[in-house]
Amino acid sequence: MDTLQQALKQAAQQLSTLNNPDPRVDAEVLLCHLLKKNLSHLIAWPEKRLSSAQQQAFQELIQRRINGEPIAYITGHREFWSLELRVTPATLIPRPETELLVEQALERIPSHAEWQIADLGTGSGAIALAIASERPRCQLYAVDISADALAVAQHNAQRLAIPNVTFLQGDWLAPLQQKSLNMVISNPPYIEESDPHLKQGDLRFEPKRALSSGDDGLDDIRLLIESSRQQLPTDGWLLLEHGYHQSAEILEIMRQQGYRRVQGHIDYGGNDRVACGQI
Repeated sequence: MDTLQQALKQAAQQLSTLNNPDPRVDAEVLLCHLLKKNLSHLIAWPEKRLSSAQQQAFQELIQRRINGEPIAYITGHREFWSLELRVTPATLIPRPETELLVEQALERIPSHAEWQIADLGTGSGAIALAIASERPRCQLYAVDISADALAVAQHNAQRLAIPNVTFLQGDWLAPLQQKSLNMVISNPPYIEESDPHLKQGDLRFEPKRALSSGDDGLDDIRLLIESSRQQLPTDGWLLLEHGYHQSAEILEIMRQQGYRRVQGHIDYGGNDRVACGQI
């Protein structure tokens, strides 16, 4: 039976076949998940031996990763905005660049505001829960067309004890026609349907309808810009995440639709990522 140190070394070698800059990190995450321990345990007890059952189970996890399955789906969780979120193949995996969308929303929401805010296409609930945790007086409406995704988001809200989020099933703004909203925020599908990246890496395992939208990737974004324009009151905000090459076109669409204070924002990777506009 291998020690923890030996198991990690072997797993890192196996995972190096992936295009992964640090396969040992993946190995550590999977072993911590299996043992239900944190990284400090692996560091403190490198000579501790795995049982035969643990060794077999670890190898099965490694093989799933070698087959391309995302770490977040294997472990069933992902951290976002310091919140530990459950994720499943019914939801997109929350990504660090989406935290820029939360940051820009919070910059616009006064600290003691009692706003009504819609998070459209909520998935795991990452955006809605992050904002709700920072602005407890606001009421968030987390909308998704997928019942399975909403079940995950509701689970996350309950486990994190974040009460100021209401979950609604439906297509974009349809469930909110009777609501007066101060802000609409969304990380919608924005990848071109023919983009080869949809068949590569983690994207192969994520729900395609949450990733791609039409020939140029902007079908849903155009719809959101137009429908939000009709529902938001004067001074209401729309914030959208988008692809790195789509900023100029999206900002122009927003201007043509009558939005003011239209502005794009760059993520920490140096890519255009978020478009904002006010009614």
